[in-house]
Amino acid sequence: MIDENLAVLMLTHVDYRTGAMHDLAAITERARAAGAIVVWDLAHSAGAVPLDLRTSGADFAVGCGYKYLNGGPGAPAFIYAHPRHHGAPQQPLAGWFGHADPFAFDPDFAPAADMRAFLAGTPGVLGMRALEAALDVWTDVDMGEVRAKSVALCDLFVETVAQRGAGLDLTLASPREAAGRGSQVSFRHPEAYAVMRALIDHGVVGDMRAPDILRFGLTPLYTRYVDVVDAAEILARILKERRHDVPAYRERATVT
Repeated sequence: MIDENLAVLMLTHVDYRTGAMHDLAAITERARAAGAIVVWDLAHSAGAVPLDLRTSGADFAVGCGYKYLNGGPGAPAFIYAHPRHHGAPQQPLAGWFGHADPFAFDPDFAPAADMRAFLAGTPGVLGMRALEAALDVWTDVDMGEVRAKSVALCDLFVETVAQRGAGLDLTLASPREAAGRGSQVSFRHPEAYAVMRALIDHGVVGDMRAPDILRFGLTPLYTRYVDVVDAAEILARILKERRHDVPAYRERATVT
């Protein structure tokens, strides 16, 4: 669909269900060559895989601070705009923090000429403070090393589940090759919801995504290799012993 009729390409870089990852640089180049504006959703990418938005030429990107950036539930989101767009876009949710001089209290709105134009009202200070503390960890982190450990963790998990879970109705939903995968591993199972409820009760906290996906996000900064092996063994034991076959585990909660 990338041709001269395309105005804006908006893609999620890493799929939230399967962890399948697009080639950000190649797709950005192709879309921009066709005259389109490119917007990336980096919710499942930032803090897990290396990203070079400036060099790729991506126009805009958005994402959340609560996942791999460790800001916790309710953490502020983020937005990126390539420098060539600074001072040009009109922010539809214009607020006083996006004003060129917010404390001048001018009755007319004059947007800031840089990234501040994308701000709206006063940010949630407690959420910002928690995210600021979480981001301090990243000051001396090499994203290449983070990615290398992510790949190793995911590969180990896939291999261990394949060994321990053979014949237990588990199907790998994520790409097997690391180059096409983010920092998560997903498996399909016909009783995914009940299985995940049982896993959580056994200390393995993942989540379920409809209709049948067991999703495991592997955070390289603090997840150990022994953790993924233990998780795979617990998953296999639950399925072999049908520990998920409990009526309470089939009762759907609001959050899955």
